[in-house]
Amino acid sequence: MTAAMTATAATPPVGATLVIGATGTTGGRTAAQLTTAGHRVKAASRRATPVPGAEPVPFDWYDPATHAAALGGADRVYLIPPLGESDPAAVMLPFLRRARSAGVRRAVLLSSSAIPEGGPGVGAVHRALPDLFDQWAVLRPSWFMQNFTGTHAHAASIREDGVIRTATGSGRVGFVDAEDIAATAVRALTDGQAPNTDLVLTGPQALSHDDVATIITEVTGRPVVHHRLSYEQMRDRLTAQVPTRFAAMLAGMDRAIAEGAEDRITDTVRRLTGRAPGTFRAVLEREMRST
Repeated sequence: MTAAMTATAATPPVGATLVIGATGTTGGRTAAQLTTAGHRVKAASRRATPVPGAEPVPFDWYDPATHAAALGGADRVYLIPPLGESDPAAVMLPFLRRARSAGVRRAVLLSSSAIPEGGPGVGAVHRALPDLFDQWAVLRPSWFMQNFTGTHAHAASIREDGVIRTATGSGRVGFVDAEDIAATAVRALTDGQAPNTDLVLTGPQALSHDDVATIITEVTGRPVVHHRLSYEQMRDRLTAQVPTRFAAMLAGMDRAIAEGAEDRITDTVRRLTGRAPGTFRAVLEREMRST
């Protein structure tokens, strides 16, 4: 099945779905949507944090002693790569081989629209996935709308300084709602036929960070501006927060946005879920109401 697949009726899985990163931005939403739909979920996190309707299990990518219990009874898995890891394949592939041996039949990997198959970081896991599982999908969402509302550095700088700092210039991004990513993940995990492809996910509009600042100002009533940094300024700023190699990669992603790499819109969310993806304004209004 190609990326042009349409939404089809889901067949309830026989086993459980292991959701790695079940307390995170997309993992938490995926676990919640799965349990609401009546699916068995094993919610994996380092501290086995309780998740409503799911079985909490301890899981640490770097502690293989946690892997067997997490995999027990699971026949599919939602994969969030280890955060900040420059070589996730080295960490993830041994686990994925173990998962296959333990009876996992379907794997859905969260990657990024900026990272193609075989690209840096999680791109190597993307390339390996079809050889490990007959049923698979790689979700490649654009930048999250929640980066401006949650715990991301952008959200913090908006709250503290009324500023968004990037090296994206006037480049546009098809920002996507994490709820829509989760809804697509649920379909990829539970539909009778797996996508067996990579899926680029965007929202309905491509926005610059200037546009984002304007919308936040209009919705919240608080002035927010976009400060444009150079690649070097962004890299150096990030180096204070994350390892140097990772900081350079993140700043490079900003530079790619400035050059137009993310200025695109796909209809993947609508085709897989049967619903239109949320706009940034609507998502911002929704999240303001929930706080």
